[in-house]
Amino acid sequence: MDSISNPYTPNAGAAPEIVAGRDGELDAFRVLLSRLSRGRTDQSMIITGLRGVGKTVLLGQFMDIASAAGWEVVEIEAAKHDDARFRQSMFSQLKAALLRLSPRARWSERSRRAAEVLSAFAVSVDRHGAFSVSWDVPPAEGQGDHGDLGMDLTDVFVALGEAAAEQGRGVVLLIDELQFLGRSQLEALIQAVHKTVQRRLPITFVGAGLPQIAELAGDAKSYAERLFTFPRIGSLEGEAAREALTAPAAAEGVRFDDDAVDLAASITRGYPYFIQELGSQVWGVAAGDRVTRADVATAREAYETKLDGSFFRVRLDRTTPLQTAYLRAMAELGSAPQKASDVAKVMGRESTQLGPTRAELIDMGMLYTPEHGYAAFTVPDFDRFMLRAVPELTVPEVQKRKPRESKP
Repeated sequence: MDSISNPYTPNAGAAPEIVAGRDGELDAFRVLLSRLSRGRTDQSMIITGLRGVGKTVLLGQFMDIASAAGWEVVEIEAAKHDDARFRQSMFSQLKAALLRLSPRARWSERSRRAAEVLSAFAVSVDRHGAFSVSWDVPPAEGQGDHGDLGMDLTDVFVALGEAAAEQGRGVVLLIDELQFLGRSQLEALIQAVHKTVQRRLPITFVGAGLPQIAELAGDAKSYAERLFTFPRIGSLEGEAAREALTAPAAAEGVRFDDDAVDLAASITRGYPYFIQELGSQVWGVAAGDRVTRADVATAREAYETKLDGSFFRVRLDRTTPLQTAYLRAMAELGSAPQKASDVAKVMGRESTQLGPTRAELIDMGMLYTPEHGYAAFTVPDFDRFMLRAVPELTVPEVQKRKPRESKP
């Protein structure tokens, strides 16, 4: 079929033609905005899930909903920055949000106060006034200038929320890859949202991240579990998986045979990104206005090759030989969460020797810890890929630290 009319979107974060199976999360977000707009409180949410299940797509849907409701939206992809860089990024984003809420020429007293608190927040990053080049608003005194990230960001959220409320609008921060924030940064965001809930202000943040983020949030602030819900999204089941595959094709006048859908669901196991990739490959194989089971079977090899060469490979290429061996040992044990001691046994090493390697893989977002002592892949079917990509397990020598030389 014509590749130009291919309705599938196997791209990172790209919204599919049909967002199937996520009505609960979308409805919950609408309720959150509506309640905050009325000066009422509600739990915000942090979406968790493996790679490729549509967390970023869902944040994109939230952006559309918020924009249509007249809310100001700030989109952020979290990165591993120190607190100073985090402050700089937040200042830049929230400054732009304030100016969109209220152009400078029409600032009220509350808008100007929000600008001054933002200035204080920025100045505490750079005492030499680097931010004053494009922002000549004098910093507030006693707000946003404590030198404590949590207290300062709380002051910013409250001031910005008050300015938004005066305009009859709201501000929502949509933060992706939340697990890459430092503990102090995540703690500051939770603390700031907590205060805006107490003040009933129309400002909040909604996050998305790997499964460990629920535990990280709880560790950062014990009240996080009461402040947020943590819906976990995964593979699509039943009719939702069928709809994700067939509805885009139907919009182009193409029909899937029932047994073709059954085979596709079995191959992809309902994972949204996999459905998009297989659908795209099937589109290049099928002819006419009908997709058969044979078409899906034919497209399977190209589908797996494409996943191996991009979705999976790009992650494996970031690892060291020892990290690769650790992932390969985990794959040999299967797709379920694995005990650190069992992985070490496969590698012929002690758990203590491999502890740093395991920690590095978690920090890279390759693994997560569903429970103490266990680790699991953050990417669906990564175990199968590792067995294909690394047929033989080869364990490099673990580098031992040299003993310190005693001083004479």
